Amino acid sequence: MRKKVLITGGSRGIGEAAAKILAGEGYDLFLVCKHSEEKVKELANELEQKYNICCQTVICDVSDASQVETMIRQAGEIHVLINNAAVSYVGLLTDMTLDQWQQVINTNLNSLFYLCRLIVPQMVRRREGKIINVSSVWGNVGASMEVAYSTAKGGVNSFTRALAKELAPSNIQVNGVAFGVIDTDMNVCFSKEDMEALREEIPADRIGTAMEAGEMIRQIINAPAYLTGQIITMDGGWI
Repeated sequence: MRKKVLITGGSRGIGEAAAKILAGEGYDLFLVCKHSEEKVKELANELEQKYNICCQTVICDVSDASQVETMIRQAGEIHVLINNAAVSYVGLLTDMTLDQWQQVINTNLNSLFYLCRLIVPQMVRRREGKIINVSSVWGNVGASMEVAYSTAKGGVNSFTRALAKELAPSNIQVNGVAFGVIDTDMNVCFSKEDMEALREEIPADRIGTAMEAGEMIRQIINAPAYLTGQIITMDGGWI
């Protein structure tokens, strides 16, 4: 039986790239997205035809615990969990509404709890599993005008380290990747000039690609089991 990977935020960006790479590795996929039903189904059909794998899709708001519970009942056995779904807010903290704050925290951080508490028991039963949490360099150092996002990603880092210690005796590896600037739709709020200024600050002199991010996720999945509890930074030498 092929192993199955669940990817949140699986219709675009890093999630889409990881799906393509892992399908090529022979994994079955369970792709989760909030809105893009047509796009994620097109991706699933493409991957099934190209790689002869099974690719299920579901529309689910992972910031909603009840929706996650319903979704996990459909997912079946999950061998690799990639917590990738995220939203951002760029602006002054004092301009944020309570709903905006809660949406960022619920989507970027609380969703990890909602998913892990339901998927971890089956991994413990099998004494095997991988959890990869997609984080950000802002979770390491914080960013002005992105307090909520930085807070959530800092929480992702601590969640990762703590859960890794809890699950290591069950042969389950939990790691995170703190990405720098990656060329995804999350950057649409920034002007061309802003992105150029960011590029100039990066020693690698370019923005990272989603496929590079997906490849890093693949490498962590395939890493020796002794790698756990780590937040691996991939940012072109930026931070």
